[in-house]
Amino acid sequence: MRKEGTIVRYTAEEVEEMRRRGEGKSNLEAVRALTEEELEASIDYEDEGYPDWSTLNTELPGASVSFSMSYDTDVLAWFQALGPGYQIKMNEVLRSYVRAHTKKTA
Repeated sequence: MRKEGTIVRYTAEEVEEMRRRGEGKSNLEAVRALTEEELEASIDYEDEGYPDWSTLNTELPGASVSFSMSYDTDVLAWFQALGPGYQIKMNEVLRSYVRAHTKKTA
């Protein structure tokens, strides 16, 4: 096991041994049995932060369109360094730009 900050990494062998011992499985029955008060008390807001409901978006996403687009290599490399889902993050940045400029011109 290797620990980096709050992230813990296991080798495949360690994970297999944990499975054999029955570790790492969620006890959903125990979670379902919690009262609302017990569940609320179990959340570590200092560590996890408080939910920001002001950013909640209940709109369904529109249809996506695939097309080819050119980016500067440094811009693309920066987003790719964010890991899987970087294309979604790029779309979110573009969407926020559109919203900001739509408000100014509307």
